[in-house]
This record gives sequence, C-alpha cells and structure tokens, in this order.
Amino acid sequence: MEKAIEIRRFDNPDEALDMKAKGGIDIVRMPDGTTGMHAVFEPGWTWETDEKPLLGSPESCPMRHVGYCLSGRLVVRMIETGVETAITSGDFFEIPPGHDAYVDGSERVEMILFEPPSHTHGRPAA
Repeated sequence: MEKAIEIRRFDNPDEALDMKAKGGIDIVRMPDGTTGMHAVFEPGWTWETDEKPLLGSPESCPMRHVGYCLSGRLVVRMIETGVETAITSGDFFEIPPGHDAYVDGSERVEMILFEPPSHTHGRPAA
C-alpha cells in the first residue's frame, strides 16, 4: 500500500458547529479518525448559553480537550471543584471532562483542538 500525505483545511470542514454571532467550531477528520478543530469564541461567549444547548444540555462538558490557544483568554471552570483556569494565547492545554467555560475580555478566542482516532463523541465543546 502506497503511503500518501493527507491534508484537510478548516475552510472546508467535514462538519461545523455554528454558534451564530458567538462563534463556531470547524471540524476536519483524517482517514484514521484523528480530528482537528478550529474553535472561535467571540467576546461574551459562554459554554452554558452558546454551546450547552447544541450538545443536548448536559450538566457540564463531557469531553476531554487537548489543544493550543492562538488568541484571547478563555476561563475554564471545573464543575466539581469550582477551580477556574485561564487559557491564553500560546498555551498548549489539556482540559478534563466536567467543565464549563467563558470568554474573558473583549478579544476573540481562537483555538486549535485535537482528538485521537479513538474519540467517540460526535461534537466538540469547550
């Protein structure tokens, strides 16, 4: 079997999660199931208001996220402990399930998120 380089682009996503004026997530998938996401959250975005309803309204985000923050400041709160952590431009991060989040400040948050092929959830969340 010949090996080939695979390329996907966020401007032609396999799926998109549209949060209207508050942003969105463009999702691309590689043949092996590896997923990349470009998330944009506008000032005023909150997980509770803008994304939770799109995911079926779970108590908190049920997914683990690994990614890199390109711009802005996203505050992520672990529901069980109430601990808040700011993720800012230049941070490579891992967020465990059981959180919510909000954009802090007047700058748009942009992130690239990664999921390995074994990921089984249908939609990403912050």
